[in-house]
Amino acid sequence: MATALAQCELCPRRCGVNRLLGQKGYCGAGVKPRVFRWGPHFGEEPPLSGTRGSGALFFSHCTLRCLYCQNAKWSSGGAGDDLSIETLTERMHVLVEQGCHNWNLVSPTPWLPQITEAVKPLLRAGIKLPFVYNTSSFERTESLNSYLPLIDIALADLRYATQSSAQAGSSCKEYVPIARAAIQWFWNKLGSLECDSDGIARRGLIVRLLALPGRVDEVADNLIWLRNTLGAGVAISVMAQYNPVGRARVTPGWDKRLSPEEFTPLAELVEDLGFETGWVQSCEDETAERMLGDDMNAGYGEVR
Repeated sequence: MATALAQCELCPRRCGVNRLLGQKGYCGAGVKPRVFRWGPHFGEEPPLSGTRGSGALFFSHCTLRCLYCQNAKWSSGGAGDDLSIETLTERMHVLVEQGCHNWNLVSPTPWLPQITEAVKPLLRAGIKLPFVYNTSSFERTESLNSYLPLIDIALADLRYATQSSAQAGSSCKEYVPIARAAIQWFWNKLGSLECDSDGIARRGLIVRLLALPGRVDEVADNLIWLRNTLGAGVAISVMAQYNPVGRARVTPGWDKRLSPEEFTPLAELVEDLGFETGWVQSCEDETAERMLGDDMNAGYGEVR
């Protein structure tokens, strides 16, 4: 763990800072893993949330700066509790005792060495849940290779298809090729989604595509890229839940919700491309904000 933190290059920014000496890179992460919220979570895709919830650990200090992030309080703001490795181990054990279907590591990249240390006592004791690697896909494949034991299921975003949108939305013009390379890595290592007899995910890749107002065509481009590159067997999750929060509220072009008229062609494209597995959220013309923890499963329609 010490080696990885002494010259931190876990994410594609490769800041090279010595976190052991208190130096902070782009994400601002320190030494102790910082977690804002943890517990059974029912807002993921149905095979992940299941009936008992996904055992989510929402880590602070994201490697991106998305202007519409509903989790900005901790993802970029750094809110949360600094935990010892032993406390992180205890919380993961509690998630098992609560009956969660998996360990859902939300934005884990800056904390991969610490998570590895925390899970060792549980694995030695024969305590194991599938790991969900819940990521923006802004990842170094070298890091993913090094921490492969923490990745049973990849829940991977594919947010943009152009450099200009990636820069405007997440201050990261390099996002598209990096994310696509990460998704190809997940596919090559994990393959298609595998579920048990109860429909609960055990292994594989799910790609999430969030439709953004005025940029629905980029989701279409990414769907076509996925179909052509990975094939019809990749599980997709097309989401309509965009809500202009934070800086997006005052940024022209990002300050409105998605309309059903914008979203409907995407649902049709999913069917036309013949994806075999996945979900498409319903798009409702409403003003109520959807907050973290809301049950989003009700908004998913399964790909047929």
